[in-house]
Amino acid sequence: MGKEIVSAEEEMQRWLMESSSSSSSSSVHEQPKLPLLSLNHVSFVCKSVAETVRFYERVLGFVLIKRPSSFDFEGAWLFNYGIGIHLLEVEDVPAKKAAINPKDNHISFQCSDMKLVMKKLEEMNIEYVTAVVEEGGIQVDQLFFHDPDGYMIEICNCDNLPVLPLSSCPLKLPKTNKAPSPSTLYSKFDNRSLDLQCAMEVANQMMDNLVKNMFDISI
Repeated sequence: MGKEIVSAEEEMQRWLMESSSSSSSSSVHEQPKLPLLSLNHVSFVCKSVAETVRFYERVLGFVLIKRPSSFDFEGAWLFNYGIGIHLLEVEDVPAKKAAINPKDNHISFQCSDMKLVMKKLEEMNIEYVTAVVEEGGIQVDQLFFHDPDGYMIEICNCDNLPVLPLSSCPLKLPKTNKAPSPSTLYSKFDNRSLDLQCAMEVANQMMDNLVKNMFDISI
């Protein structure tokens, strides 16, 4: 079994190297990508800032944080899990959706214990619906519910699925603007080398996920 995993990893790395090499010539004339680091926040309009803040604090564990004092409109900023939620109070909020539709717009949170989430939602009398996604023998559990203004929230164990990029290296791990990463410094010298380095990082991450799924161990 161990040999099979190593073989699969080597094959994936070879594939990514070949893909990166073949795409490097076509990417010479591409426009530079935006210097993005990570998702910073999502923003919602709401009918009652106080009610919505209570919901995100009580249900999802967000923390109220200070926002710029120059703002002269009603709102609030929340933060946790590396992401912010910005709220803006308005009188005319879109009509709240009655049915929970998993195919509607939503934000999604990764969790480690779906059963505990369902138990907590039931204790708080929050209606939710569940769904299951199966891909290649891997199962992903999802549940969906609304916030006070009808925005849909998903909670899932989506990291069960390996990340499989459709091009040589479209992925970037979240970074801060505190200090440049080695890959950022490296890119100043050789963009193709950066593509290869990123591709290898993706391959390693994918194999980590596969090993976790196959052996059910923590790495």
